[in-house]
Amino acid sequence: MQKNSAPITEFTIDISDAEIDDLKRRLAFTRWPDQIPGTDWRYGAKTEYIRSLCDYWRNEYDWRKHETRLNRFPQFRTEIAGTDIHFVHVESKHADATPLLISHGWPGTFVEFLHVIDPLVNPEAHGGTADNAFHVVCPSLPGYGFSGTTTTEQIDTLAIGEAFAQLMARLGYSKYIAQGGDWGALITSNIGCIDAEHLYGIHLNMPFGFPTTADPNEGLSASEIADLATMAHFEQMETGYQKIQGTKPQTLGVGLNDSPAGLCAWITEKFHSWMDCDGDIESVLDKDDLLTNISIYWFTQSICSSTRLYYEVTQNPRLKFLEAPVAVPTGVARFPKELMLFPRLWCDNVYSDIVQWNTFEKGGHFAALERPAEFVDEIRTFAANVVR
Repeated sequence: MQKNSAPITEFTIDISDAEIDDLKRRLAFTRWPDQIPGTDWRYGAKTEYIRSLCDYWRNEYDWRKHETRLNRFPQFRTEIAGTDIHFVHVESKHADATPLLISHGWPGTFVEFLHVIDPLVNPEAHGGTADNAFHVVCPSLPGYGFSGTTTTEQIDTLAIGEAFAQLMARLGYSKYIAQGGDWGALITSNIGCIDAEHLYGIHLNMPFGFPTTADPNEGLSASEIADLATMAHFEQMETGYQKIQGTKPQTLGVGLNDSPAGLCAWITEKFHSWMDCDGDIESVLDKDDLLTNISIYWFTQSICSSTRLYYEVTQNPRLKFLEAPVAVPTGVARFPKELMLFPRLWCDNVYSDIVQWNTFEKGGHFAALERPAEFVDEIRTFAANVVR
């Protein structure tokens, strides 16, 4: 159901044998650094684990198997504002299903949503009813994965929000729900401001907030004050990547675009730190899913353009949702190991109509990957609350 004049073309992932062979060759010649015994992940990526993961990537991981898996989802590309946007678009068999736009973040790709797309589209096969059905649209951010690289400045979360709103209109959806975490949360919050008339509501698993009193702890519970302390520790000890990507992404890109082991370490360390996994990535995330996500960055050579988003937002933030409250109905899923754990009282200053706020016992930054069943149920519940 295509609208507007810009063409939408079908897209199939097709990585050449030569590119796969080149990846394996580069992995074979990795020069591994030393590590102080007993330091585990405290200095950053644990060399022993990254080395074993790269050995598996080279010798056992089957890209062709996962390429086929990815291609089971209908994929397309279309040009918006000078950039090719890649997106998954899976329509439910139920014509009146609710359109749902899902936006990922960094260092993610649409791989984050592989375990939730079919339950959202085909609810009867996954414990739901026809009333729970969605038409799912899952774009790759500009500069990420199979979307085109960014070639101009100011491709930030506002520009991406405008592009995604245009994408939904181009697909013929006059009303939809937007959902996101990480960069997707900023993009979705901006969409809540710029495309409110076409939204049933927005849903976030990383909402934002700010205090309006001289004492930021005023009105907060002990657990919320503890959350602020956790956020302060994250800011102090876990944001080195932000400083680099927000100031000199191009320098970093030279190394990460040339070394698959370096890319693997850079991304894997974030999954290790940001998931609710008690230090064991594979207890939560299948390493094939992790490597499929990393492989997309490698084969598309998009790591440098993906990190430039940090520069754009750091150097010239355009966050509409901090200029005036987001007035559309808003749902929040709060997972305990999320990076940003703003108190509800603060979030009410950004989102004036929070109609759903659910707190979960387990889960971290990559909600759809870590807790897919809870994620699906949360979106179903939100849709039932806001779709009229």
